[in-house]
Amino acid sequence: MPSRARQRCHALLTGLVALASAAVLSGAPPAVAADTWTEVGSDRADPLTESQGLASVEVPAGSPNRYTGIGTIPIGLSSRGWNHVGDPDASYDGHYIEPYQADSGTAKMFRVQAPGGAWAEYVHTLAGGEALNNSWVAVAPGGRWMLAGEWGTMNRLLVFPTPGVNPDTSPSVNLPLASTVRLDRPVRDVQGCDFSGPTTLLCSSDDPAGTLFGMTKPLLRIDLSAEPGATDVTGNVTALRRLPLRSGCSGTFETEGVDFDRRTGTLRVIVLSPGFCVLTDSKTYRFTRS
Repeated sequence: MPSRARQRCHALLTGLVALASAAVLSGAPPAVAADTWTEVGSDRADPLTESQGLASVEVPAGSPNRYTGIGTIPIGLSSRGWNHVGDPDASYDGHYIEPYQADSGTAKMFRVQAPGGAWAEYVHTLAGGEALNNSWVAVAPGGRWMLAGEWGTMNRLLVFPTPGVNPDTSPSVNLPLASTVRLDRPVRDVQGCDFSGPTTLLCSSDDPAGTLFGMTKPLLRIDLSAEPGATDVTGNVTALRRLPLRSGCSGTFETEGVDFDRRTGTLRVIVLSPGFCVLTDSKTYRFTRS
């Protein structure tokens, strides 16, 4: 995971001042939506096996929720350099997909488990200007296309054919970058996204500065102009709320992956606690729309 500077106590105040100044100069209001997500509970997040991402799996029926963390990376993968796993997702027909990155910085890998249990690896050679980070995947409800995310301050999301689902994909050939989602305003350090509808994404941002939306660690909504595919689409970004930052320790929190379970309407987001408390009171928070 990319290194982070220590959180400054004045970060939120600085962000609010900068945002207000920008609004005065441009006449534009903050991009904050009225869509309300209320916290309804939480569960402890294990720092080894539940520290990167999570996904609800609909097929086969009764499948347990899936999680990723440093402790879930198979030794066979890490020995080949795939030493970071991001926030996974599952297609509506039951294909489960984990995003991997390597320090070599030349390719990304998507590890796919079919509903029958077999695993396959799909490698994507980085395109020009593409960041090496493979922070998350989100499979569109139609199944044939998926989104993936880079790190840092970005004005786009990446679109790939869904490996194992889209018939034009194969583990034996390069997984191509199909198109992009062009965002109407930048986002920073997005750790996970999931579709809550055909053209709506909910995303967790680990933004430590708070200058983009007037808050640190925001929950974002991205409304696409059309369903993703082989042609670029646009995305309208709004901030919904700040994610919970509660712990027995003080310091820098880290927001991680996100999952939306359409069967229950429940949104879940992992937040890791600072310092030693990452072992004791890191949480997966649950939200419902109210």
